[in-house]
Amino acid sequence: MHSAELGAGISLVFAIPFVGMLLCIAICPLVIPEKWEKWRWLFVLFWSLLFLIPFALTYNVPTMVDQLLESLVGDYLTFIVLLFGLFCVAGNICLEGDLAGTPKTNVLLLLIGTALASWIGTTGASMVMIRPILRANRWRSKCVQTVVFFIFLVSNIGGSLTPIGDPPLLMGFMRGVPFQWTLIHMLPVMALNVVLLLILYYIMDSRAYKKDLAGAKIKLTGAHNILFMLMIVAAVVLSGVLPKLPMFQDAAGNVLSLHIYGNVSLTYTNIIEIVLILVAALLSFKTTKKEVRTKNNF
Repeated sequence: MHSAELGAGISLVFAIPFVGMLLCIAICPLVIPEKWEKWRWLFVLFWSLLFLIPFALTYNVPTMVDQLLESLVGDYLTFIVLLFGLFCVAGNICLEGDLAGTPKTNVLLLLIGTALASWIGTTGASMVMIRPILRANRWRSKCVQTVVFFIFLVSNIGGSLTPIGDPPLLMGFMRGVPFQWTLIHMLPVMALNVVLLLILYYIMDSRAYKKDLAGAKIKLTGAHNILFMLMIVAAVVLSGVLPKLPMFQDAAGNVLSLHIYGNVSLTYTNIIEIVLILVAALLSFKTTKKEVRTKNNF
């Protein structure tokens, strides 16, 4: 059965394991942190089997295997490689300085992180910006709001403008949504939310602030890794551009691909994307001193 036909007729009951997985990820680290850390693989296995077994009984085992492999190869593989690349390259960039965590400084750092998130991913921006913000505010006794708003802005809202920023947008891009679509349609909405949150944060942080700003000097180590970030961005863009070129299509107009199993295949353009991202991660590690990663606790 074709995926589109299957998706149109499948019962919403099959979404229950996914909801259960999300609830476990949200609640268990708070309620049972030690057990979650030790046994989270068991939770994942439980919810996965709770979907796969009923699915196989409903449609048959070959269909289940086909859909599982299609999700792993078509969605998960490219996504996790992108995440891996951004994580590795961002871990080789270290922003240091003697910034004091005043409300104005914190707003500026949050704004920079939010702007970076759509271009180096929320994961990359969070890795680059979280430690400078923590270092700047380590002398303060009341700075919980800074981390909370960091999660809102840098780790979430900031990734709204490009497919690189957020996993759901990457999924849409892989299925034909133009790269610039989110930039055009989401920018006004994102800008409004960012402005409102930064104003609210500034008010809250100003009330908690106890000291004046000291003289600030900023040092960026591993800046050459920005080139590897751009290489990753280019790889994602190419994955959407190359399939439209005749040289990557067969006579029927289908994208050339490597057959894996049943209806599951990995396109040559996705293979190129994966290779470019992994090469960028490798070059980042080879060209950056270990001390930079140590400072980032990478």
